[in-house]
Amino acid sequence: MSIPDEKIHPVATGRAAETVAKHQEPQELIFYSGWFCPFVQRAWITLEEKGIPYQYKEVNPYKKEKHFLEINPKGLVPAIEYKGEALYESVVLCEFFEDAYPDHTPRLLPQDPFKRGYARLWIDYISKNIVPTTQRLIQAQDPEKQREALEDSFKALRTFAQQVKGPWFLGEEFSMVDVVLAPWIVRDYIITEHRGFSRDAVGFGWSEYAHRLETRDSVLASQSEHYAEIYGRYLRDEAMSEVAKAIRAGRPLP
Repeated sequence: MSIPDEKIHPVATGRAAETVAKHQEPQELIFYSGWFCPFVQRAWITLEEKGIPYQYKEVNPYKKEKHFLEINPKGLVPAIEYKGEALYESVVLCEFFEDAYPDHTPRLLPQDPFKRGYARLWIDYISKNIVPTTQRLIQAQDPEKQREALEDSFKALRTFAQQVKGPWFLGEEFSMVDVVLAPWIVRDYIITEHRGFSRDAVGFGWSEYAHRLETRDSVLASQSEHYAEIYGRYLRDEAMSEVAKAIRAGRPLP
């Protein structure tokens, strides 16, 4: 019997482990996390970027323990408890942190209503286009399916890259659009090594933008080692996470 993903390395390592160690004291915000999850990293980057006090709790989403299921009936990370109330879903949490801690800067969504709506459009684009195409590329087994998925991934990234105003997506200010994309930039060495991906092949300054993202302090602070071992399951299309199951079945991501 194969070892479950979360048992390969059950806790955060590297820079992320240092961050975890700093967030063990009780706080009104409890952050339920799985170190290996890119959706978790979205919320984690936001917490670190804004300097919000939180207590970090590593959970095993595969066991779906009773208390955690009460927090998130889906049994998925990330999730939070805030003043005794529960909330989940990565983008929802990122926006919640922005609203619940208005005095913590930087602000990650524009104050102007039109610009805020524009940012949300591209956050939605990342979730509906970049993330699924990347995941299909990772899990594709047939060489022809891999080629198709690679082209779809390039197409999705080029559409996004042409809208980057630089140095960040919206221009001078790092924003939530950058946050929600960053975890997949951190992990794109997986598709570079195994699926023929190249940042340079995206064009439109993508390599430079990706480098700025992956070296941002908040991104580094939430970054673990050993992603390659976790993603080995996905590369063989053996992973049993809800994301892997959705890709395998051709369903939208959970």
